[in-house]
Amino acid sequence: MPGHDTAVPGRRGEWRHEFRPGRLVLGATGLAVAALYAGDAAGSWETPWYAALPLLCAGLVLAGMAGWIGYRARRRRAARAASSDSSGAPASTSGSQAIR
Repeated sequence: MPGHDTAVPGRRGEWRHEFRPGRLVLGATGLAVAALYAGDAAGSWETPWYAALPLLCAGLVLAGMAGWIGYRARRRRAARAASSDSSGAPASTSGSQAIR
């Protein structure tokens, strides 16, 4: 497909998008709540109406913590990459960046 990255996943920095652990935890929480009520609907077990509230609240807290930790890790990695990329010279010294 035109416009899509065809990089091989597995090498650092060549993924199509960033890994977001908070979204992963939140999705797993949603699936757990859905499975809880699906089992109740299928008649496998009885689930009280309020059972999803503690599971959902705990999942939201864990997703927030995982998202914050992932954010800090991405910021730290970006700062480390920026400090190692600086060569001391400006990006371009040709003078072609005229201010208009």
